[in-house]
Amino acid sequence: MDASAKPKSTGTRRTASDVKSLNAKVTWTKPIKTTKPTPRFAICVDNSEYPASLELHKIYRVLSDKEAQADGDMRIIDESGEDYLFPADYFIPIELPPTIVRALNKSFAPMPAHA
Repeated sequence: MDASAKPKSTGTRRTASDVKSLNAKVTWTKPIKTTKPTPRFAICVDNSEYPASLELHKIYRVLSDKEAQADGDMRIIDESGEDYLFPADYFIPIELPPTIVRALNKSFAPMPAHA
């Protein structure tokens, strides 16, 4: 074997120049997510202006609405089963264990109509 054809490293160990060139080639293909997703559930802590629509201490489903969030509101599915905007400070967002989220989502699913 000719001296000019000598490998830069032996076995799997890399030389310092190889490591530098590898580090320079690293690129991210997906952006790192830095914001938390909108919580899917919240507890009502104030219903003073909407007593017919909201029950205190009840868990409500939250629908994602960035525009409403920017205005300080939350899109909530209220007692009527429809979604409406309410002041975000009327609710405390909560994170629930996956088993409870599945049970709540199943209970909110539309019930089949009886003939």
